[in-house]
Amino acid sequence: MTASAKILPLLTAPDPLLRRHSAAVSAVDDSVRELMDSLVATMGVEGGIGLAAPQAGILWRVFVTRVDVEDGGPGKVLKMANPEIVWRSEERAVHCEGCLSVPELKADVERPAEVRVRYLDEAGEVREVRAGGLFAACLQHESDHLDGVLFFDRLGLVRRDMIIRRLRRRKREREAEGEDAVL
Repeated sequence: MTASAKILPLLTAPDPLLRRHSAAVSAVDDSVRELMDSLVATMGVEGGIGLAAPQAGILWRVFVTRVDVEDGGPGKVLKMANPEIVWRSEERAVHCEGCLSVPELKADVERPAEVRVRYLDEAGEVREVRAGGLFAACLQHESDHLDGVLFFDRLGLVRRDMIIRRLRRRKREREAEGEDAVL
């Protein structure tokens, strides 16, 4: 991580920026590497296992994640630019997902059990990774952020509506308390 890494403020749902589609980066240059480092620093401070640039209000197709999270350790950090899921298994798996942009809410989400993702690493080299388990769920979750999709969009209508009502209620409560809501 570079000295230029800074902790980024995170958006929370229902902020409309979280629903926007992110643009591909033309090259992995110093500004993209600086963003990657700041995402890693922010992810660490916030206690997450993945963080996408749109969660910090930056609409670039960039995210970071920690691998080997299932082994109980912090794992290796993986930095991805322009990630693309190039293969999904037919087998499905359910994982309890949460999100730094949807604090305090979690839900069981069903996704493909395994994926293969092609991306540019921090040196701009094309890489590919195959993942299963929680790592696969994390890669899909962060990829969704790049397309303006939140984890609760993957739920059934009743559960999704319940979460959306709760988010709106929290927003009203914050506004009533006079907090500077970023929503």
